[in-house]
Amino acid sequence: MNTENNLTIALVQMACGADSNENVSAAVAKVEEAARRGAKVVCLPELFRSRYFCQTEDAALFDLAEPVPGPSTEALGKVAGQLNVVIIVPVFERRTAGIYHNSVVVVDSDGSIAGLYRKMHVPDDPAYYEKFYFTPGDRGFQAIRTSVGKIGTLICWDQWYPEAARLTTLQGAEMLFYPTAIGWHPSEKAWEGETQRSAWQTIQRSHAIANGVFVAAVNRVGHEKPDTGGDGIEFWGSSFVCDPFGTVLAEASIDKEEILLAEVNMGRVEEVRRNWPFLRDRRVDAYGGITKRFFDQSDDGEC
Repeated sequence: MNTENNLTIALVQMACGADSNENVSAAVAKVEEAARRGAKVVCLPELFRSRYFCQTEDAALFDLAEPVPGPSTEALGKVAGQLNVVIIVPVFERRTAGIYHNSVVVVDSDGSIAGLYRKMHVPDDPAYYEKFYFTPGDRGFQAIRTSVGKIGTLICWDQWYPEAARLTTLQGAEMLFYPTAIGWHPSEKAWEGETQRSAWQTIQRSHAIANGVFVAAVNRVGHEKPDTGGDGIEFWGSSFVCDPFGTVLAEASIDKEEILLAEVNMGRVEEVRRNWPFLRDRRVDAYGGITKRFFDQSDDGEC
């Protein structure tokens, strides 16, 4: 395989505290370290600028939101330009009063904003009350052009949906990045924890295989409890990178801060897709039913 296609990517698995400025400063330092170690693309975890505040519904927490451009993109855009590195920057985006998004800004290696993605699938589950805070994304699925090629960015709950991975791939993405904040409810960990974590990795490896793309998922670590009490969430780390056939190239620990580096060869996308041409053999004429929520008994079954 042609080594000229090699590219080092880095996932910043970090714990996030209560002070937004300290979180941004820590992220900047970790990006700088990743760049020193050879990374050309660095991805931060979902909502890294704060603790995972969606464990409760509190209107005062909208004050955590920032505009784009804003403090996070300005701080990391400066680093990107200085170090010639692409940075994937998750933000709690304030679009206007009353409209907020869970978003990702892709900052190119010259410090400019290459693209903006807004989370399309927004959950509402115990301790993950995101529908209270986030308006669903309205920019669709994108392949964002950068100095290292076209990359797709999706966010956490998006990672369970094959449609999201497929449509992003069809836009031309050859790498999918999933900034994430996922973990265990402590009461469930003993009896279902490993099964949950395995399912999380398995579904994302399947996206890599089905689409012939690299997949990189970055999570936070630490046990975060809301100020109002409760068991909180024990974030399970386990950030990983897999190749277009689902082979895990690098994987982080469950409970430690790490900068996970993986060398990927972009020629692997061409190689896998030539031999496993799933995109070629799609029956695009037969998939009309995918836009239906569900086929009820009254439906005739035709797509």
